[in-house]
Amino acid sequence: VKVQMGPVLDGVAPHMKEYPEDKRFVVSKEKPVDVAEELKKSGAEILMNYLPVGSQKAVEYYANCCLKAGVAFCNCMPVFIVSDKEWAEKFEKKGLPCLGDDVKSMLGATILHRTLMRLFVERGVIVDRSYQLNCGGNTDFLNMLSRERLKSKKISKTESVESQLFKRLSYDNLHIGPSDWVPWLKDKKLCFLRIEGRKFGNVSINLEARLEVEDSPNSAGCVVDAIRLLKISLDRKISGPLVSASAYLTKHPPAQFPDYIARKMVEEFIAGKRER
Repeated sequence: VKVQMGPVLDGVAPHMKEYPEDKRFVVSKEKPVDVAEELKKSGAEILMNYLPVGSQKAVEYYANCCLKAGVAFCNCMPVFIVSDKEWAEKFEKKGLPCLGDDVKSMLGATILHRTLMRLFVERGVIVDRSYQLNCGGNTDFLNMLSRERLKSKKISKTESVESQLFKRLSYDNLHIGPSDWVPWLKDKKLCFLRIEGRKFGNVSINLEARLEVEDSPNSAGCVVDAIRLLKISLDRKISGPLVSASAYLTKHPPAQFPDYIARKMVEEFIAGKRER
């Protein structure tokens, strides 16, 4: 497989230039190709999008290339395509399936936070406030030092966790997002969680957790499943957002469900008992 240069657009944050080349993205001097044409030539069936956080124009460009080339789209990052009504309709009209947005890890900060919040709620605990702080040393965290690129990322992670509560928390009482870039951590990601709540009789209960993962490969298993599910959709000629797969595998799907329900929905989809 030949690696080819695509248009950069807003894919590289300006502040990256301030850091050493071995720590940041270095843009190739190659001339960008026509991505839609190359997709057609290659015979590709599915495009996986892992562009850097904040690449709004670049992600929309690749989504349009999929529409032009007749290729299914899996959006693994937090620019809202599959969960956006207008974009979803474009894929449906073209007869193409799409899955997204913002892929979960097999076991990462968001799925852990979601599960713990759901546990509090199902045991009758009132959640008053919570935070999720993340730091790492790879280019993903370096890219996210630019706060203006974080708007959709923060929305995606916050919505994913908050959807597990019966009553949503105020902006001041739920903080979720990247906190810093620590170069010596390299591809290691550290997550620090805290949940504060009240049990019967207004008795306080507080939980803290620390999670350490190898960041880059952490979503690989989910992405392999996403590819398989999109291939099923292509074979069955299903178009538009895959509701069940998106709910189970991504943080900001078109519709949120508890994870155990989303998993059951995916199994029903695989068995042909659910359209999407």
